[in-house]
Amino acid sequence: MIVRSRAPLRLGLAGGGTDVSPFSDQHGGFVMNVTIDKFAYATVSDARSDLAEFEAQDAGHADRMDPARVDLAPGPTQLMRGVYLRVCQQFLGGKRPALRVRAHSDAPPGSGLGSSSTMVVTLVAAFNEYFGLALGEYEIAHLAYEIERKDLGLSGGKQDQYAAAFGGFNFMEFYAGDRVIVNPLRIKDWVWCELEASLVLYFTGVSRASAAIIDEQSRNVREGRTQSLEAMHRLKLEAVQMKESLLRGDLARFAEVMQSGWEAKKKMASSITNPMIDQIEALAFANGARAAKVSGAGGGGFMMFVCDPSERVRLVRALSGAGGTVYDTHFTPYGATSWKIG
Repeated sequence: MIVRSRAPLRLGLAGGGTDVSPFSDQHGGFVMNVTIDKFAYATVSDARSDLAEFEAQDAGHADRMDPARVDLAPGPTQLMRGVYLRVCQQFLGGKRPALRVRAHSDAPPGSGLGSSSTMVVTLVAAFNEYFGLALGEYEIAHLAYEIERKDLGLSGGKQDQYAAAFGGFNFMEFYAGDRVIVNPLRIKDWVWCELEASLVLYFTGVSRASAAIIDEQSRNVREGRTQSLEAMHRLKLEAVQMKESLLRGDLARFAEVMQSGWEAKKKMASSITNPMIDQIEALAFANGARAAKVSGAGGGGFMMFVCDPSERVRLVRALSGAGGTVYDTHFTPYGATSWKIG
């Protein structure tokens, strides 16, 4: 049997960082995000031998091993092995079947599009289909979160897993005890189209390790640093404001909130921005951008810009000459999807 799955990457529009503990546990977090037509893909199939096979196709790396020897050691296939071990432990009574697992993504790790968490979600969705586990969106997202954050000990928040599982425009609430509420938004067609025409996605060419940034942010909250805490409360409020601007179709307000949120986010941790990001932002504003922000934890990866659609070509040309890559992208309403072949 062959099972395939895919899950969409996301753009963090507002509130990113408030989904990270301890802030979300102490104060509650609000995040506004949307999924795009860039995906993480996985295939789970019967093994070709009595060995378990894990292939990280992006990295050109494969591990073949006795199922009894599969562990959580760092490496290109760690996410795959983590999902395999948790599913075997939680749903198969500890039995470890020989399987072949392959995966790849449309975006590199450290892109700021939630690629690592989306990869875990698509892997969970594939195993869910392969073993007939009948997990719903909340269960897939929560399981992916536990595997990545608790089993593997990787730093980060919760929004990426839920965005990948649900898809579309979502206003998310995060509370203590891993309680999450996903509120899908019904966005009018003309707002959807206008925002797509207004948004420019730019890859700086520099992937970054988000863990150090997230750890600094969490440390600032634990230590009660006023500037960081005030910035996070502003981000939380701006997630609500962005939700309202989308539902009302007020895209001028949308741009204002995005820029205000980016200015607040810079105060959460010292490494969120840097001279390269500042230079790209200045270039964009000189060529028609109305708002800018880095997607994800910061420090590099993808940046997004909002402009009047009539200024889009000028902005794209300017950014294309800055050493990075402009990506053509569209929103997608679909979350994690899995299907059987044969």
